Amino acid sequence: MKKNRKLYYKFILAYIFFAALCVMVVLVITSPIMYNFLLKQKASELYRSANEISATYADYFYDDTLSTDDVRNQLRAAGDFSSLTIWIINTDGKVIYNSATTDDSGTDFVIDGFIEEDTERSFYREGTFYNYFNEEMLSVLSPITYNYNLKGYVVVHSPLARIREQQNDLILIILATVAVIFVLSSIILIVFTDIVYIPLKKITKATEAYAEGDFTYPIDVEKNDEIGYLAASLTYMADKLSHLEEDQKKFIANVSHDFRSPLTSMKGYLEAMEDGTIPPEQHEKYLNIVKNETERLTKLTNNLLTLNNLNITGMSLDISDFDINKTIKNSVATFEGICKNKHISFNLVLLGEQLFVSADKGKIEQVLYNLIDNAIKFSRSDSSIRIETSEKNETVFVSVKDSGIGIPKESQKLIFDRFYKTDNSRGRDKKGTGLGLSIVREILNAHHENINVISTVDVGTEFIFTLPKSKIEEDD
Repeated sequence: MKKNRKLYYKFILAYIFFAALCVMVVLVITSPIMYNFLLKQKASELYRSANEISATYADYFYDDTLSTDDVRNQLRAAGDFSSLTIWIINTDGKVIYNSATTDDSGTDFVIDGFIEEDTERSFYREGTFYNYFNEEMLSVLSPITYNYNLKGYVVVHSPLARIREQQNDLILIILATVAVIFVLSSIILIVFTDIVYIPLKKITKATEAYAEGDFTYPIDVEKNDEIGYLAASLTYMADKLSHLEEDQKKFIANVSHDFRSPLTSMKGYLEAMEDGTIPPEQHEKYLNIVKNETERLTKLTNNLLTLNNLNITGMSLDISDFDINKTIKNSVATFEGICKNKHISFNLVLLGEQLFVSADKGKIEQVLYNLIDNAIKFSRSDSSIRIETSEKNETVFVSVKDSGIGIPKESQKLIFDRFYKTDNSRGRDKKGTGLGLSIVREILNAHHENINVISTVDVGTEFIFTLPKSKIEEDD
């Protein structure tokens, strides 16, 4: 199996990449958006101030209501209070007031290159304002009208450095928030590693060991959640697979033994007849023995194929209503010759003249055949086999009871396993395959019915299985 434990490390790299990507987005995308937002916000704020100055003070430069010095003093006070540089500029670019100067010596200069049409494209602009300033400024222009005529502009200047400082402060706040989020998510990642990744890593190692055939590899995961349940399920599965492997080895050994013994016997007899060790007058006797061994191999092969088909494709049932009492009588009749030779009789205790069940008749005949065949094999001569039918709660019970050698208590749970034979049966059951009861159980399991065994050594054995009662009698 190809080992690949890179998924977690890919996740960590993706996590780090995502963190770097978030920082990059903040610096490359969020930062310019934030700058533009702050710029427009500041420009709107300055425009409101410029409009207020234009409406309140600037007209006095073109009116005689207040003296020019009074207007200058008020504008200078407004400029100092808001930390702004305030100009009043004529339409031809001549600056008639500059709040940055303390007297008139810094006024009455002309801005080279000032074009009135530039003010129509936008109410604010960035830069050095026609190369006047040595640093970048945000300049906002508000028109001054007097007697319905445009006289000039109020221009408010603010350094862009202040906006960039605000931008940097906000960026630092955002980055700090991102850092806190990633610290918290790192804690979650550590918890996830302890709760999920490490247990899954242990489970993965265990499954690799199981795939290589080591079903004893422990899974050291004890949690009361889905992962703990998964670990417990895999441990249970490994235990079952371990037993299955043992059963498989035992199965192969039993098959090999049951095939090898008759083949060895047949080969020995045929070679003895071929080289003359067995005289011709005894050939018929040993040919019959060989024939019996071939019949045993045929029966074993058929039973194996039956069980294999049941496991691979499942059992297809042809459910019908039939009289189980009549089926029992017909099954018993097929054993009359064998029972006559062994002096075994049948005692049929059947409920009513007819007792209809709903099942696959052919499969149930096979169940009866195997159970009766077993009872005959292990019954003593001059004994009786009792077959009884009864009913309770719409369920029919069929009992096959012999007076044979019985089954030891420790073996009663194993008799339905394939090829299993009790030690007491091995001397008697020379032709048995050890598959009959396995087939019986598979057939009844397919019907969703049960079979139980009650046995006492040297007293006898009773098999009881259930079938669903048919409703045909009620309909009639």
